[in-house]
Amino acid sequence: MPPYPQDFLGVAVKCTFAVVAAALFALTGCATQAPKAEAPKAEPASAAAGAPPARTQAAAAGGEPAEALPNQELTEAIVYEFLLAEIAAQSGNVGLAAQAYVDLAKRTRDPRIARRATEIAVFGRMGNTAIEAAKVWYEADPKSQRALQALSGLLVNAGRFDEALPYLTTLLAGAEGGAGGGFMQLNRTLASAKDKEAALALVRQLAEGYPKLAQARYALAQAAANAQQHELAIREIRRAQELQPDWEAAVLFEAQLLQPSSNAEAAARLSQFLARHPDSREVRLGYARALVAGRRYAEARGEFQKLLKDFPDNTEVTYAVALLSLQLSDYALAEKNLNRLLELDYPDKASIQLYLGQIAEEQKNYVEALRRYAGVDRGEQYLPAQIRYAQVLAKQGKLAEARAHLQQVRASGSQQRVQLVLAEAQMLRDANRAPEAFTLLERALESLPDNADLLYDYAMLAERVDRVDILESSLKKLIGLRPDHAHAYNALGYTLAERNLRLPEARELIEKALKISPGDAFIIDSMGWVLYRMGNLEESLKFLRRAFSDRADPEIAAHLGEVLWVSGNRAEAEKILEEAARKHPDNETLNSTIQRLKR
Repeated sequence: MPPYPQDFLGVAVKCTFAVVAAALFALTGCATQAPKAEAPKAEPASAAAGAPPARTQAAAAGGEPAEALPNQELTEAIVYEFLLAEIAAQSGNVGLAAQAYVDLAKRTRDPRIARRATEIAVFGRMGNTAIEAAKVWYEADPKSQRALQALSGLLVNAGRFDEALPYLTTLLAGAEGGAGGGFMQLNRTLASAKDKEAALALVRQLAEGYPKLAQARYALAQAAANAQQHELAIREIRRAQELQPDWEAAVLFEAQLLQPSSNAEAAARLSQFLARHPDSREVRLGYARALVAGRRYAEARGEFQKLLKDFPDNTEVTYAVALLSLQLSDYALAEKNLNRLLELDYPDKASIQLYLGQIAEEQKNYVEALRRYAGVDRGEQYLPAQIRYAQVLAKQGKLAEARAHLQQVRASGSQQRVQLVLAEAQMLRDANRAPEAFTLLERALESLPDNADLLYDYAMLAERVDRVDILESSLKKLIGLRPDHAHAYNALGYTLAERNLRLPEARELIEKALKISPGDAFIIDSMGWVLYRMGNLEESLKFLRRAFSDRADPEIAAHLGEVLWVSGNRAEAEKILEEAARKHPDNETLNSTIQRLKR
């Protein structure tokens, strides 16, 4: 005998009839769980007899006007299907829930039920079911922009562009703010389209009816960019600006398109716009970022300071001014803005403390630097702060204490342990204790023999202890593990060139490094140096000048100065070497080069 009467389900449905009815007609489509049952209340006779429920505020929930909803009898069958769908959704049976809701939506033509069916089907990645539900939703409420957007987006996502076209046309015509607003939303609708060329063709068709609408050209430019048609994108965004010359969004998008190939051109375009519209905050922000990308730090800081004057409490701008000031060694301004960020309750306080520690360290205020670094006790900046703490101790001559500090730092995972070992090895190297550093890394490699960072530093120390054989074997192993490791090729090639060994092989290694990382100043310098060793002074100077213009590093200056000296350009060589020596008086390579040339 079953534990409950056979008509239990019917009794339960009747018992919760009023509650479920309210939940059914109050659906907004936002709920993710079945409605909670409350104690049943006495029903009016009309409801018990199956008469249509009265329209209430709950009946109009979800933003649907009451008069737009179907005036239908709420039967036990409808309630049963509703319960079935919600219980299925709650228990994770998305397929059953979506199909039950679609069937219910078709029968009731209730837009809220159709919307719920659409959302559950989308959540369950049931594309065709979602489209079926969205069609019912839109047919039941043809004035709903949300239904139209959902249906259009689902058709686009399914690649059914021809079917989506009339719906998108209607969407544009009825968009809030007119067709212009519709076109600005269009590419969000098309973002999920896998076939970017088909999406571009669709936007072309839609834009044909709006030849003088700037937003239509903008949408077409976006679709062209997504389809990797760069020239078309540039052409269309410029047409948009001809139609609406003062449009910030258009010039910002043009700069975005220009930046990968020419950051200078992007910056120039933004600068031209600012000359006409100096109060344009977003364009000035974009211009400042373009200057940073072009390493024009002083100019970038000037632009950020203009923004800071107008928006003194803007943390993004304050942060940018602080970091650029730090980059330019303007420690007073950097410190002022970093402290201002603490006043503004900037969320990433650990990074602020780390930068304030760096400022104190650069000014040789080691007590303050240690205090700042010690204040970072958790989060992403914890490890960098502890490493810098140890480095400050080493600068104070407390190498043993510095090493002990690193050895007691809590590390999460092998990669953090590697960073700590590398930091300790660097401190030993800086203290002219290269053999100890070499041994330290050798021991670390016993437990992590294939770690790329350990192998690279181990190879560099092998050169310091005159073990070129270990340098070569370690770098070749590293290249085998990481064929894209540009600096492994470069280090091996440069070492061979520096020692005048196997120069053709050295050049080949450096060429491989350049292919992987063509803009790296140190690799460019290595190419100049191996060409010098091979006797090609003219080509050597081209590479060395390029490397030095990108990065005025003292060792690059030493190489350029030596090749200029040997080429007969002694005045220029002396100027470069003397200026580098003033900035880097303790650089060993630079000083030895100057002494050797002046003998």
